[in-house]
Amino acid sequence: MSPSLDGEQIVCRSHRNIVPISFFMRQWLTVRIAAVLFVVAGSVLGVARADSDMDAQIRDIVTTELAPTATATDPGGLAAAVYAGGRVAFFNYGFADDSAKRPVTPDTLFNLASLRKLFEATLVALGTERGELRLDDPVGKYLPELNGDYVSRVTIGELVNHTSGLLLPTDHPPWPVGTFSRDQFIAMLNAWTPPAGEQPGKQRIYSHAGYVLLQLVLERRYEMPIATLIGSRILNPLGMTSTFVPDRSEDNRARMAPELMQRVVQGYSHDGTAIGPPGNQQRYYDFPGTGQMFSSARDLGILLGACLDGAVIDPELRAALQMTERESFRVDEKFGQAMAWEHVRLDGITVIDKPGGLNNASAYVGLVPARRLGIVLLANRGDYPHEIARYRILPALARL
Repeated sequence: MSPSLDGEQIVCRSHRNIVPISFFMRQWLTVRIAAVLFVVAGSVLGVARADSDMDAQIRDIVTTELAPTATATDPGGLAAAVYAGGRVAFFNYGFADDSAKRPVTPDTLFNLASLRKLFEATLVALGTERGELRLDDPVGKYLPELNGDYVSRVTIGELVNHTSGLLLPTDHPPWPVGTFSRDQFIAMLNAWTPPAGEQPGKQRIYSHAGYVLLQLVLERRYEMPIATLIGSRILNPLGMTSTFVPDRSEDNRARMAPELMQRVVQGYSHDGTAIGPPGNQQRYYDFPGTGQMFSSARDLGILLGACLDGAVIDPELRAALQMTERESFRVDEKFGQAMAWEHVRLDGITVIDKPGGLNNASAYVGLVPARRLGIVLLANRGDYPHEIARYRILPALARL
């Protein structure tokens, strides 16, 4: 049996004898322990130095690309979160509100625009993991009021990967130019006739209306509001405490507690014109749950870790997040569609990402799963050039 150190004695457990250690033995042990500690300290120092070098390279790449897009002459500000090596770094530029000179921080709340679709896609994936619904379920299974010839053949899976073919007037800019009640929305869906040759599941056509319909399907299936579903099934398990799908107040703003509203950005057009008050919802549907989602770079950094490193306690939620990222419809040799996520094949890497934007907000989440890399960009202005992350920042980080 191996001896173990016990003060200044070696205890031979098998014979129960205690042998005194000589002066030379103590000296030898001291030298050996010091040598081991020196090697361990050197290894730790080497790892720390390597991490520090990597952090510096990441900062250089990100700052070089982002700083010119968020200067003092540009409206609003920008919050970025970069996930690499299991850690999140934050980069902040400009103002959440130009007039108040309120700076952007990792905890500033931005309008996520179409990044919300990632959460509804995750609800669908989680439902399939738990056997609560199927991707090939027709939407009419849950919404029998959908009886139009075309829409009645659309499935949940076709809604979630944008192959339903639905493209309603509410999908065309500029937005919003009118509002639609739930009954009007259902009537538009029932009357929908696609261009010749289009069929459910046979083409990729990006559709906001498809995800509004998906919201109604999920609410009917689970008999609870979409905000409650997203909160209880995704946000709470991940610990995302600063992400919300708020109700709308009468002035078309998000209904939030005053301390949260103080963290919400003022939105601007690309030329610096303020559009709506902070928390503006930019709505074009009149029924509950169809407003905007708000979050911070810090909270979305948690999402990056969950997607890239499986930092999720619930194994079903972990599997659901992974499911959403899998390509399910190939558009061409470069581009593919997953459940809300998009695949872009570049030289040597595949970027899986989701952009979003309104005329007063821009948002982007991008992943390189093969390198465990991810980035979030949140801007409080329209038309922020988020492509810089897809085509420059992520490829450069992946080459480190």
